[in-house]
Amino acid sequence: MLTHPHIVLTLRRHPLFSQLPEKTFQDVCTLANLKRLPGHTPLMHQGDAAERFFLLVSGQIKLHRVTGEGQEHLVEIIQPGQTFAEALLFTQAKAYPVSATALKDSVLVSIAGEHYRRALEDQPKICLAILAGMSIHLHQRLQDIDTLTLANASRRVINFLFQERDSRSGDVLLQVPKRLVASKLGIQPETFSRILHRLVDGGLIEVQRRTIRIVREDALRAYQA
Repeated sequence: MLTHPHIVLTLRRHPLFSQLPEKTFQDVCTLANLKRLPGHTPLMHQGDAAERFFLLVSGQIKLHRVTGEGQEHLVEIIQPGQTFAEALLFTQAKAYPVSATALKDSVLVSIAGEHYRRALEDQPKICLAILAGMSIHLHQRLQDIDTLTLANASRRVINFLFQERDSRSGDVLLQVPKRLVASKLGIQPETFSRILHRLVDGGLIEVQRRTIRIVREDALRAYQA
């Protein structure tokens, strides 16, 4: 049961819950669980029964898959205020397609999928919000596929920098270790670091710890390794 006012308010403001009638929302809070995960602790494993979805209150969660060869591939980094695994509410999937692990100490709300589905029966606006979110995720995944299949390693890194830079400052703040960024881009950590050094040497970017600043945007867009 959720009782902390800040956590209840965070849940209430999320599009998946903001349109619920008060009585229905209170029922969701009564049946929801609060989970606290120390850093590097798994939340779920690929193949586990898909019975719940989650909202991250604080911390950071990585979604990742393990290939048949035993290699880990980063799928997404979940930030506070985001939900994940809710798309499975509308599929026949019985198991989670990814694993989820806390990158740092994290607090999550865990919601039973079956109970939430029942709450949606008379809430078409929420269904539309979920579909919109799924469409955005699909578009992002298609962009990722294009990057991984059509671009060489340098172009993948450059595309990543433009996609992740802050719209106001123009800087890119790496929210996760470089090895995880490299995993998401489908390259080795050493390759990622080598490309960054090459771009720094060319005067195209500046790197200060976990902050990357694009110095010469036009030249970076036109860069060919």
